[in-house]
Amino acid sequence: MTPPQARTWSQRGRTPVVRVRGRSRRRISIAALTCYKPGHRSRLIYRPRRDDGRRDGRKSFSWRDYRDLLIAAHQQLGGPIVLVWDNLNVQKAAGLREFAEARDWLTIYYLPPYAPDLNPVEGIWSLLRRGWLSNVAFSTPEHLVQRIRRGLRHIQYRSELIDGCLAETGLSIRPT
Repeated sequence: MTPPQARTWSQRGRTPVVRVRGRSRRRISIAALTCYKPGHRSRLIYRPRRDDGRRDGRKSFSWRDYRDLLIAAHQQLGGPIVLVWDNLNVQKAAGLREFAEARDWLTIYYLPPYAPDLNPVEGIWSLLRRGWLSNVAFSTPEHLVQRIRRGLRHIQYRSELIDGCLAETGLSIRPT
């Protein structure tokens, strides 16, 4: 009986090499909200944003992009939102503060500085990096975006994964 042979896409005795263009400066940013309500399934709402490659274009989310995400979340969830955010400077922008103050359905609290262990969204990024983005050589930025969307969509439909990210923080949701 012969042992099974390992199959690889490289010749025997040659290390597989993946050639990657190093010129790309494109960036993909993602904003996500983990949504929890007692008695309801947990939800994940996210928006990816690709850098358009122009030198004068913005590469990351602006406060207007976060505002649009909050409006979409309010429409999807259909109720008031209590938002707990980390201390990203864009999330503390004057325009976003004015927007929040003008909305009675939105209350914002901030996590203490340097407290990623209290942020459930960090657990989402960890799941994404360890699962759908690991061991993949991305050929194009579109390939990366496709894998990100596929992974986040998979997490979206499995509320137990989102609940696990909240449990990992040690925080709990208690209605008042």
